[in-house]
Amino acid sequence: MTHHLQHGAILGGLSVVPDLEAALRDYRDILGMTLVEQGPLSSGLAESWGCPKSAGAPMAILQPVSGADCHLRLVEQPDHPGFKPTTTYGWAAFELTVQDVFGWLDRLTGSGFDIVGPPKELEGLPYFVPMQVLGTGREMVYLNEVRENTPSSDLPQAQCLTDHIFIVILATPDRAATVQWYCDNLDLTEADTYTLAYSMINDAFGKPADTLSDLTMVQKDRLPIVEVDDYPAEARARARHDGMLPPGNALVSLAVEDFDRIEAEWITPPQVHEAAPYAGRRSATTIGQAGELLELIEIG
Repeated sequence: MTHHLQHGAILGGLSVVPDLEAALRDYRDILGMTLVEQGPLSSGLAESWGCPKSAGAPMAILQPVSGADCHLRLVEQPDHPGFKPTTTYGWAAFELTVQDVFGWLDRLTGSGFDIVGPPKELEGLPYFVPMQVLGTGREMVYLNEVRENTPSSDLPQAQCLTDHIFIVILATPDRAATVQWYCDNLDLTEADTYTLAYSMINDAFGKPADTLSDLTMVQKDRLPIVEVDDYPAEARARARHDGMLPPGNALVSLAVEDFDRIEAEWITPPQVHEAAPYAGRRSATTIGQAGELLELIEIG
């Protein structure tokens, strides 16, 4: 399966970084993505995200060389001292489909990425081999080499060394309610639920390695989209600078067929934008059940 435009498709992820040029060296020169556009964040977009004080911040837009209609955006803003990855509600990680995952240990040497989970084959899950890295903004990126489809979903084989986002991970205080919101309001479907010892969560909260967590996949037919994770009771809402984007993995963009079929409270009314990832399509942003910024882009 390759990335194609359909309802629910992931059209992008946005991360906050303290130094845009340093982050570009990592995403463009190390991950091998193409720089599509660079310049200040427009006031219109910042307002649509409910982050007016982020207007004018340096921003870069990148795309995999495969040409997939999925863009990574990096916005420069100061670090927040209260942010610790994998301990707060909201977008926790972006999963990218990659080639040769075991080769990334060497490729990342000297980069700004910190390897927090080296490549590892998972017992009972032969479908992919994951690894996890943190960027300079403490944004979490999973680099996953897909090997085969799962019984209930189609997973994309990377068409270049680092290809598009194919799953976004959401940390929530109420997994069932969050899953239901995505199904009811975005016309998506609940798929498999897994119970596993989730090393990223256990390490972040200092839990025993065998502590179990539940996660549920939200899909559109066989297209995986959002992994909704239960977090421990110690998790908190994400601290952020007033009027600015959340730190780390800040925002996700999904495709929807028709805004008229979506039940959501928009931060500002839908409007047309020309730059990537919009390409003249309407977009609007809402706040999800876990406090996540979810941008929807109309493709119908």
